[in-house]
Amino acid sequence: MFQGSMVALVTPMRTDGSIDMDALDDLLDWHLAAGTDAIVTVGTTGESATLDFEEHCAVIAHTVKRVAGRRPVIAGTGANATREAIHLTQCAKDAGADACLLVTPYYNKPTQEGLYLHHRAIAEAVDIPQILYNVPGRTAVDLLPETVERLATIPNIVGLKEALGELERTQELVNRVGGRLDLFSGDDATALEFLLAGGQGVISVTANVAPGPMHEMCMAALNGDVARAREFNTRLDGLHRALFREANPIPVKWAVAKMGLIPDGIRLPLTPLSEPFHEAVLDAMRQAGITVDH
Repeated sequence: MFQGSMVALVTPMRTDGSIDMDALDDLLDWHLAAGTDAIVTVGTTGESATLDFEEHCAVIAHTVKRVAGRRPVIAGTGANATREAIHLTQCAKDAGADACLLVTPYYNKPTQEGLYLHHRAIAEAVDIPQILYNVPGRTAVDLLPETVERLATIPNIVGLKEALGELERTQELVNRVGGRLDLFSGDDATALEFLLAGGQGVISVTANVAPGPMHEMCMAALNGDVARAREFNTRLDGLHRALFREANPIPVKWAVAKMGLIPDGIRLPLTPLSEPFHEAVLDAMRQAGITVDH
């Protein structure tokens, strides 16, 4: 259903932490013009953990309305309570989102059976395409390939965002569920190899800063033009690393603000990018061909 460069979009905020919907409109228009293949709104990069329920739903609805069918909109609706995830997923469906992205329940550390039952319950409760999201480094739980294979039998579970960053895991997933689930990288640094191994796209932090090059890299890889894909990825490699100098989305929000696209607001407990990392992020932006004038 989805492929290419799908931006894990930041949520623009004013300096007081309030959501800036006007800046969100401008940011969405910029991505549509730059070639981003799908918008992922209110995922973990969108600071979903610090948005309340009403804000979460409002950002999804606003994004769907602004994009107006020009690209797919995937709404982050995961939670560490199954009931809450169902409510958010229903909210996204009501708003007209094309699909939902559901991170594994964080902090709870459920068993594999618990993960299976959690995702099955959401899929059965809300009839919308759903993408599983595995990011053990943030959640303290690993959705194993055998559990993904069980979930692949549920009709409206259509994809997996895998952020482990291990190519052995990628190959196992391709072998187990390739052709039944779309597979998306959640790790920019290894996204190219993920695509070349059989993935369909990347849900990307880097695309917030360099949407055009990320789109071109993905399209080249999907079309089998490996040399062109590697050329773009070489330009982006510094960004892939610099944007994780501190916890995501701290560096990427700072970078997008430096481009003049959003205000520099971020919500506690996250804080602005520490000064010692400023030059590393700026250098990576320049290497990628990004103009910085703020």
